[in-house]
Amino acid sequence: MNGCTDTKDANITERGKLRAYWELLRPPLAPMDIALPGAAALLAFYATAGGLPPAFPFVIATLGAYFAITSSYVYNDCCDVDIDSVGMPDRPLPSSQVRKESALAYSGLLFAIAAVVALYLNPESLLALIAATLIMIAYSKAAKRTTPFSWTLVGLAYGIVPVGVWLALAPAGLLKAGPGLHEGAIILGAMICITDWGFTNCDASRDVEGDRREGIPTFPVTFGIPKTAKLVAAAWVAGVALSLALGAVTGLGPLYFAAALVAGVWMVAQTIDFIRNPTAKRGEGIFYQGANYRAVLFAALIIDVLLRAMVAGYPGIFG
Repeated sequence: MNGCTDTKDANITERGKLRAYWELLRPPLAPMDIALPGAAALLAFYATAGGLPPAFPFVIATLGAYFAITSSYVYNDCCDVDIDSVGMPDRPLPSSQVRKESALAYSGLLFAIAAVVALYLNPESLLALIAATLIMIAYSKAAKRTTPFSWTLVGLAYGIVPVGVWLALAPAGLLKAGPGLHEGAIILGAMICITDWGFTNCDASRDVEGDRREGIPTFPVTFGIPKTAKLVAAAWVAGVALSLALGAVTGLGPLYFAAALVAGVWMVAQTIDFIRNPTAKRGEGIFYQGANYRAVLFAALIIDVLLRAMVAGYPGIFG
C-alpha cells in the first residue's frame, strides 16, 4: 500500500512541476503570443510575395517567436522573485515550485530554440532576436529598478519581435537576399511597441503595492495610477490607429478592417473606463483585455489573408 501511495504522490508532484513550468509561460497570454507571430509571418509573405508561405517556415517561425517571447517572461520572473513574493506569492518562483536556477536554465533553453530557428530561417531574424533579448535583460536586471520610464524598453523589445518574424519570411536583403524591409513591418513593430507601453504600465498598476514596498520606481508608483491610466489610453489610441494603417499598406480586406474597428473601439472604451476608475484591479483587467484584443485582431488578420488567398488561388500553406 505504501508503495502505491508513494507512486501516486510522486505522479502528483511531477504533474505539479509540469504545471508550474507551464505557468511560467503565462498561459493566459498564449493566444496573443501565438497569434502575433503567426500573423506577422503570414502577412510578411503575403505583402511581399503576393501569396501564402510554405508550411514549414511559417510554423517554425511562429513557434520560434513564441519561445522567444516566453523566454523573456521566465527571465523577468527570475529577476522579480522579491517583488512577486509580495504581490503574487503563488507564482511558481516565489512559492518555490520552481527553483530560480532551474527557471534560468528553462529561459535559456527557450531562447536557444528560438535562436536556432531564427538562424535557420534568416540571420537577420537572429540579429533582431538578440537585440530584443539584450533590451529585455537591461530592463529586467536594471532599468525597472532605477527609472519610472523603463516601460519604453519593454515596448521597444516587443516591437522588434514581429519585425524579426517578418524578416524570417521576407528578408530585408542585408544578410540574405530579399525584397527589402516592407513598410508594413515597420508599422507592425511600432504598433506592438506602443501598445506594449500600455501593457507594461497596466501590469505595473496591478503590482503597485509590491513595487512600492520593494522600492521599485515604476510609473504608477512614481506618478500614480490616474496618470498611468491616461498614458495607457494614449498608447492604445495610437495602437488602434496603427492597426488601421497596417491594413492599408499591406492590402488587407474588409474582414480585417471590420475587426480592427470594432475591437479597437472596444479597447479604447476599456481604457477610458480605466481613466474613470484608476485602480490596481482595473489595471489588471485592462492588461488581460489588451491581450484578448490582440488575439482577436491577429486572428482576424490571419483569417482575412487565408480567405483572400483561397479565393485568388494562391499556392502556399495549402498548396
